[in-house]
Amino acid sequence: MKRVDEIIPDYVQQIPNELREQEDFAVPQALETEFDELIGHYPKKRSASLMLLHAVQEHFGYISRQAVEWVAAKLELEPINIYELVTFYPMFLQEPVGNCHVRICRTLSCALGGSYQLHEHVCKKLGLDPHAQGRQTTQDKKFTVEFVECLASCGTAPVMMCNEAFYEGVSTAKADELLMKGAAK
Repeated sequence: MKRVDEIIPDYVQQIPNELREQEDFAVPQALETEFDELIGHYPKKRSASLMLLHAVQEHFGYISRQAVEWVAAKLELEPINIYELVTFYPMFLQEPVGNCHVRICRTLSCALGGSYQLHEHVCKKLGLDPHAQGRQTTQDKKFTVEFVECLASCGTAPVMMCNEAFYEGVSTAKADELLMKGAAK
């Protein structure tokens, strides 16, 4: 495995804002081979940026500063070119999340459908601050709860996601059931 500092030339600019450090960041050879194959599907290396970021996040759980620099070097780009993608798209996580990542929609339709009460219920159930607006993770790292913008199902409010699974018309009883499933993982 190559470490980030082994592949980044000295002249490459450091990214302007701090992401979480991941000192032990190293891409296993099998994963790098997978990335090389993935890059080959695109007419220009740069075009594989989003796919590589998704793959890195899937493997490591989030995108660290070292991951940004590694992807940039792999695609022969400046780190800022990758950093701007990570900070623009909300699907890229800049810090680890719990085993069960709960996202509750807070936009108008869901708010009218009870998403604020649902968020409060879930937070209280997990011992988190029901008034916090940002992402919160339980002490045991099993759950991360986040209030998010539109999950694109306004007619079935309130909606929430547990990891990549999508749920519509979520009552507090349904939320409790989903949390039990999440705790079992």
